[in-house]
Amino acid sequence: MTTSVRAYRQPVSRYWWARRRSYLLFMLREISCVFVAWSVVYLLLLVHAIGAGQESYVRFLNWSANPFVVALNVVAWVFVLLHAVTWFGLAPRAIVPHVRGRRVPARAVLSGHYAAWLVVSAVVVWVVMS
Repeated sequence: MTTSVRAYRQPVSRYWWARRRSYLLFMLREISCVFVAWSVVYLLLLVHAIGAGQESYVRFLNWSANPFVVALNVVAWVFVLLHAVTWFGLAPRAIVPHVRGRRVPARAVLSGHYAAWLVVSAVVVWVVMS
């Protein structure tokens, strides 16, 4: 005669991650990849529309003016910013450079990333506006 033993499983709320700020940020960073993917798809659709001619580009612009698409792009922009900021926040732990046998301070790594982001953004704005 065999008896089956069942392990006790404590019930866990579906929203356990919403109780702590660090878990919430982790979950938001994870879901942000969906919006990053949407941004890439949107950019590819734009490039395709430009390549297909003026009529296709005008159709794309009209579609892009749809309130749902505008709202989706605003939400995507916020999530892409969150993704970038949290990614840069992790950089000092992921990249541990040493100069002359000494570890470069985390603040220097973080500042370097933000400085590079600023420079690249300025170059993109300059290219687009020229």
